[in-house]
Amino acid sequence: MSALWQLKLKAKALSVFRKILDDPVIKAFMEMLDGSDNAAKTDKYANFIYLLFQSNENFTEYVWKRVALDDNIYIRKCAKKETVSPMLKEAAEHDLKTLQEISQITSQDIKKEIECDIFLPEWSVKPEYDFIKMYDERINSINVCGYGIYADYTVFTYNNGEIMPAKHPDRIRLSDLTGYQRERKKLVDNTIAFLEGRPASNALLYGDAGTGKSSTVKAVVNEFADRGLRMVEVRKADLLKIPDLIEQLADNPLKFVLFIDDLSFSKHNEEIGALKALLEGTVSARTPNIVIYATSNRRHLINERFEERQGTDIHINETIQEQTSLSDRFGLSILFSRPDKDQYLQIVHFLMKQYNVEETENIELLAERYALERGGRSGRTARQFVESLKSFNGNRTVETI
Repeated sequence: MSALWQLKLKAKALSVFRKILDDPVIKAFMEMLDGSDNAAKTDKYANFIYLLFQSNENFTEYVWKRVALDDNIYIRKCAKKETVSPMLKEAAEHDLKTLQEISQITSQDIKKEIECDIFLPEWSVKPEYDFIKMYDERINSINVCGYGIYADYTVFTYNNGEIMPAKHPDRIRLSDLTGYQRERKKLVDNTIAFLEGRPASNALLYGDAGTGKSSTVKAVVNEFADRGLRMVEVRKADLLKIPDLIEQLADNPLKFVLFIDDLSFSKHNEEIGALKALLEGTVSARTPNIVIYATSNRRHLINERFEERQGTDIHINETIQEQTSLSDRFGLSILFSRPDKDQYLQIVHFLMKQYNVEETENIELLAERYALERGGRSGRTARQFVESLKSFNGNRTVETI
């Protein structure tokens, strides 16, 4: 029995890391060991290297990444600090040895099996990789690096009961934002407390549109992703399913922000009660690895029609209490108000440097006029103004704005 054929049998015996065999590149590698004649072997060799080159020219690195991201019973037990039986540990370590052996097969090893004198591309390997040692190190930092999709992505969406990675999230960082330092510091301090296991609050960021509430949440998550922070964006339509989401995340070693953007309700929405229960921790015990960050253009999250305001003083008082009862359940409320003229222009100048747009003599006049025509000053308006300048290479005048 050849060494390659024996390796294929060992691969077929993978148990803990068995899902890795479904990976297209690994599957192509296994098929490459099956070639019945030189033509078939050559074709399968080329197919394998074609697939490998789509992401990495180093096969060891590729296999290791699949191992590091694999979601399996062994890593789940380790993450939850549950007892791992000797049998499970032995099976996991045996799989790791096999996968390391696979990852260090060279192109020369395969070419020896192909009897033809034609050019065949090569891949590289890293013989110094020790999968068992590296995996143990990963387990020791599991609360920062995570496993499965949570190790590969930072931002997720929750749609119809399914957590999906956001493959092209907003990469904004705190250094990309200016103004509102005091407001942002409150959220940053709360997030640090959350990551350090200290008491942290669910937070409501409210105020005028375009003032950077959503950008602040996204920037904070990006800032602390390397400390194990992840974000799951939840649509208002899925609020009733949040208890199921919490169940999915409760045993995860990472910390999660459930982000609800642009939150508001009509008076009789059934989601109101669900969110109240969630904020109070009555849906289930307060989960220590989850906080809720929400944004809204209004402090009172429950909208009310004019005719609903009519009635006795008692009715009016009850209405006011109902309007505030939901927002008051957020332990931290942060107001983002419209910037005044000086603050707005400060944001404009900051963004011009960021976008590498040259300052001109009438820039502040242009910025003010732009804001006036678009409903008022805001961080969003400032960014749109600077982007419009960038698109015209800075050559804009009062007449062309």
